[in-house]
Amino acid sequence: MPTTLFSPVVIPAPNSAGLTLRNRAFVAPMCQYNVAAEDGVPTEWHLQHLGAFAAGGFGLVAVEATGVEARGRISPRDLGLYTDEQQAAHARIVAFLHSQGAAAAVQLNHAGGKASTYPWLPGQPDGTVPVAEGGWATVGITGEPVLPGLDAPERLDRAGIDQVIAAFVQAARRADAAGYDAVQLHAAHGYLLHQSYSPLTNTRADGYGGDERGRTRLLREVVDAVRQAWPASKPLGIRLSATDWTENGWDLDASIRLARTLVADQGVTWIDVSSGGLGGGAAIPVGPGYQVPLAAGIAAALAGTGAVISTVGMIEDPTQAETILVTGQAHAVSIGRAALRNPHWAATAAARLGVPAADIPVAPQFWRANWHTPVSARS
Repeated sequence: MPTTLFSPVVIPAPNSAGLTLRNRAFVAPMCQYNVAAEDGVPTEWHLQHLGAFAAGGFGLVAVEATGVEARGRISPRDLGLYTDEQQAAHARIVAFLHSQGAAAAVQLNHAGGKASTYPWLPGQPDGTVPVAEGGWATVGITGEPVLPGLDAPERLDRAGIDQVIAAFVQAARRADAAGYDAVQLHAAHGYLLHQSYSPLTNTRADGYGGDERGRTRLLREVVDAVRQAWPASKPLGIRLSATDWTENGWDLDASIRLARTLVADQGVTWIDVSSGGLGGGAAIPVGPGYQVPLAAGIAAALAGTGAVISTVGMIEDPTQAETILVTGQAHAVSIGRAALRNPHWAATAAARLGVPAADIPVAPQFWRANWHTPVSARS
């Protein structure tokens, strides 16, 4: 029985046929906080963690938020892509993902005023890591703390903004050298690019603040610079927080306006739609597929452009994912927590949806899993 979830999808690129993916099940980037050496270099953990998703049948594996410079990491234990050693370790991961039939993307990030925080792991405290404990002084779009409990960052001046843009450019070049098929710029979840466009955090009165055009300027300049440095044969993606979930913050209408500009004028061809990350006091309606309507709004606004819209957030059931795609609310689904629980979620979903056994996208070494045989009948 044909399915939409397990049909190919092409993410366009300006100067090629685009990136063809074997299916529409993407792995969302998920921080592991597992760089014990605190040098940003991917480890054996990252190889097995990400490699399992590729062997388990996903079409695209997106590597976790990766700092474009040392001060841009969310925590001291995050990945980076600003040294030769980091680049070589990323290349090893990319090669394995490709060997298993999956495409590889990396999420490039600058955490801004949410950088230098403790790893989000059991037993860890909240807040900013002191310099004496391996933290660092942060920078932000303003000099105000991004969230309660975080240190105030240094306000970026023109030279600092240029340095951030240059860091994104160099990280994109390294991503290309490492073999990545796509990059996704992280402009969501309260990190620097989101801090810049959200009225909750950007109170600047110069050309990088004020009205919506000013507040989106840093993001647009980063996109332009990366698009020029990133090969035109490869797609450029972005993750947006489509709403701050408060009437005083960024909202879906603003996201649609921004998305139209990014796609029509700046060469973005993949938008991963998320939300939140800056507080604001609103109750977020967390539940199965709670962010899908946001993706649907952007997908409808960009219909006919060819841009691929992926949606994320408590998408766990294969039928749920298939329904999202069949109804045109998105072109792909990004799977996070469900993939952590079952790295073979894609193969399992294919079997659940009736994909013939020979077409289930899984490593051949797993043939004895007997995807279509009832558990009671397995030897």
